[in-house]
Amino acid sequence: MKFLHLSDLHLGKRLNEFSLLEDQQYILESILGLVSNEKPQAVVIAGDVYDKPVPPVEAVRLFDKFLTALASAGVAVIVIGGNHDSSDRLSFGSGLFKGSGVHIAPAYSGDIKAVTLSDEWGKVNFYPLPFIKPAHVNRFWPDDGICDYTSAVRTALEHAEIDYSQRNVLVCHQFVTGAARCESEELSVGGLDNVDSSVFSQFDYVALGHIHGPQKIGTEHIRYCGSPLKYSFSESLQKKSVPMVEMGKKGDINVKLLPLVPRRELKVLRGTYASVTALSFTSKLNAEDYYKIILTDEEDVPEGVSKLRMFYPNLMSLEYDNSRTRSEAAEVDGEKIKDKTPMQLFEDLYERQNGRPMTEDMQKDVKELIESIWQGDGA
Repeated sequence: MKFLHLSDLHLGKRLNEFSLLEDQQYILESILGLVSNEKPQAVVIAGDVYDKPVPPVEAVRLFDKFLTALASAGVAVIVIGGNHDSSDRLSFGSGLFKGSGVHIAPAYSGDIKAVTLSDEWGKVNFYPLPFIKPAHVNRFWPDDGICDYTSAVRTALEHAEIDYSQRNVLVCHQFVTGAARCESEELSVGGLDNVDSSVFSQFDYVALGHIHGPQKIGTEHIRYCGSPLKYSFSESLQKKSVPMVEMGKKGDINVKLLPLVPRRELKVLRGTYASVTALSFTSKLNAEDYYKIILTDEEDVPEGVSKLRMFYPNLMSLEYDNSRTRSEAAEVDGEKIKDKTPMQLFEDLYERQNGRPMTEDMQKDVKELIESIWQGDGA
């Protein structure tokens, strides 16, 4: 059994007001080329198909074209919704699609229906679990003591009544403890969305979505494939790939990473205005790539963006790193706001406004409030 593991397509995404639809179409066509060469029996898409719950029409058409091409090639497709998707909208027409081998999981409703495929070794069961929060699972299993994301996922899997003597693949969209994040991902409140990898230990392979950097979690069989494109400049040095998973008999599994080459790269340039503009003539840089430029000039360059776009038409971001910006950054308590938890930020705000720190009782009340908001029904 061979299957391709995808996730985090984020179709319709805009980065610094640049539409990435052409780039997404290009990478999906590249993936179809890999499918044609490798001939997998299935493709799994582990959530965040779209960048928004209500995606633009062009993104829906692009995904429709991609699914149609896979179905025409006789490839089974298993799709789940991520935290950026609306599972109800995503699964519209799923009953009809099954006849074409396209299986789109509905929103969690207290059970997980396996998609079963077969090869020379017998059955392989794919369990599609869309993105869930504790409140989603507690609605159906209120007596199971669900208190966090780990217990929510564990409860959902326990009630699926999985026969672990068979070959089983979990398709899941959650943040697993220990995974390295990027700027383009939605951050949670103080890490409350962490799921311990122990809940996945009995699966033969866990196809994870949600994290944009490709990585394995502890073992080869629990893996984030990562997004097929770079969606923030923090990912500029990443090498994107797609895992091709090959399963033999129970316990026999091999993962091969197939490289993905984008139409345009995301690149970061740093230096003075003179040196950065000179690079466009003297180096092998592709002017059509997307750029973030960090200028080290002490004085701001008048109309710097428009001037630099004469050399780099797809300049997305211009920043300065000089004595002025470093001084301004040092004024923010010597610690980056983005590195603080919401609880720490709230404590800082309270102390500034009231001239004294929060009491332990106050901290407890605020922490419980933050947790209840994060674990609620919102997307």
